[in-house]
Amino acid sequence: MKRLLSALAVTSCLLTGVATPILAQSLPGLTLFSGVKSDSQLPYLLDFGGQTNSTDRYILRVPAQKMKLAVAQFTITYPDYYKGTFDPKSIEVLVKGKKVPLSEVKWDKEGRVIQIFPQEPIPAGRKVELVLSNVENPAFGGVFYFRCQVLSPGDVPLLRYLGTWIISIT
Repeated sequence: MKRLLSALAVTSCLLTGVATPILAQSLPGLTLFSGVKSDSQLPYLLDFGGQTNSTDRYILRVPAQKMKLAVAQFTITYPDYYKGTFDPKSIEVLVKGKKVPLSEVKWDKEGRVIQIFPQEPIPAGRKVELVLSNVENPAFGGVFYFRCQVLSPGDVPLLRYLGTWIISIT
């Protein structure tokens, strides 16, 4: 019995000591000195780990409490030193996990802007996920600030800032 317990203890120590690699990367719990207020930081998920020179899927989340007005357009801007590429045909908007039909997605590479136009405005107070698939991560890693702005239907055409995704590519 003593041998069995000893073997069990050694085996359990070995099993708990083995680290399981995590492929997905998401917003860190604490970001110091980012220049972005904590209430303006938006959560995200990189499905394939955010590795340089690789294909990835960015799930950019907008919490329900940020969606104070209905949204007719999402605009994502990113810095000039981000050298990745996007596939506008592989961009989706999810509300409550369901795909929202889009009328158009525009990527202005020179202006570093992605514009997403849902067919129907997204109601206020809904959690939204902007899914960018087939993203080619840049060759060099770094921290990239992706800003989210929205346009409400019937509004004066003025983009309103919702927050920033602070994305780290390693």
